[in-house]
Order: sequence, then C-alpha cells, then structure tokens
Amino acid sequence: MRFLLLVRMDADNAVEAGLDERLAGEMGKLLEDMTKAGVLLDTGGLRPMDEATRIQLANGRQVVTDGPFTESKEAIGGYCLIQARAKDEAVEWASRFLALHGPEWEMSMEIRQVDEPI
Repeated sequence: MRFLLLVRMDADNAVEAGLDERLAGEMGKLLEDMTKAGVLLDTGGLRPMDEATRIQLANGRQVVTDGPFTESKEAIGGYCLIQARAKDEAVEWASRFLALHGPEWEMSMEIRQVDEPI
C-alpha cells in the first residue's frame, strides 16, 4: 500500500529559521532509514504559500489566483510518499518524522492512503 504523508503547519507560526543543522542531519538519517527499509518512494518540501497559484473551478468557470491566500491559515509544507505494509507502519514513520522537531515547531502529519490503479 502507498501512503502520502502531508506535513501541515500554521503558515503564521512556521519556524522562521526552517531546518537547522541538527534537524537537517536527523532528517537525513531518517530518510536513510526509510530508504534502507524500502519504504521511501519520494519526498520533498514545498515552496512558501506566497509563491503558490490556485486554480478554482465553479459553475464551469476557472479562476486563477496567485498567492498568498489570505483565507489560508494552514499550509502543506512538505510531503513524503511511502510504500508500507499497513497504515500502522505509515503512522510509525510519520511519528518518527514529527519526533525529530523541537518544541518550537507546531505541525501535524496527515496520512492518506493512495488508491491503487485498477
């Protein structure tokens, strides 16, 4: 089963410094563990919301809006696509990721199973 792990954080309270040296090192170790375990398919951080573009469809009409989006408080900061035997395993990897971050971080991880092609 494939799972998409979405890193969610409050855009207004994101840690300004981002990844420090310690966190970058710990993140590298975790990604190495995931690769060795054969679960990591893809991962990446996302650029800030003010660089995003949103396309909305309503009543057959599309509207394109460039960020930042004043109505968006929570943002997806990154993602990880994994291959796991069960949802419990995906939860375990997500928990390990969150545990790397210090008390100054406020974030959550949304875990969504990816539908397999028919």
